[in-house]
Amino acid sequence: MNWTGFSSAAPELAKITEERFGSYRHHVLATLRADGSPRTSGLEVRFLHGELWLGMMPGSLKALDLRRDPRFTLQSNPGDGTDMGGGDIRISGRACEVGEGAAKAAYVKEVEPPQPFHLFRTELTEVVRTYVEDDTYLVAQVWKPGEPVRTLRRT
Repeated sequence: MNWTGFSSAAPELAKITEERFGSYRHHVLATLRADGSPRTSGLEVRFLHGELWLGMMPGSLKALDLRRDPRFTLQSNPGDGTDMGGGDIRISGRACEVGEGAAKAAYVKEVEPPQPFHLFRTELTEVVRTYVEDDTYLVAQVWKPGEPVRTLRRT
């Protein structure tokens, strides 16, 4: 499911997620190395034309990881201090590389990234927001395709 599908299925969580990722420029991308171990890398993301886009330098290890195994997790920047600025958000899914064509041209026109670069469109498999409510509860909102948002509270 792409970003538009997620936004339709869970509009409130999608809005909060876009705001959270829009609050900071850099976030953390987790990919899988060839040996199966995790790799974390800094990354900028864009929400454009109904998609969540991941752009990367040519030949970067994270891009090579995604070409080999498209699974990823994207962690929002925790922000300054320890207040988590509205919560911690994690997006998981699969990244699909976009070759030359209309979609990449539209992205280039809007973003003007340094050339050349890798561009990946995302297919979401899970979005999780974790935050503290009333200084009492740890709250997790969990969304998966085809399911409503579940809210879990722990004291």
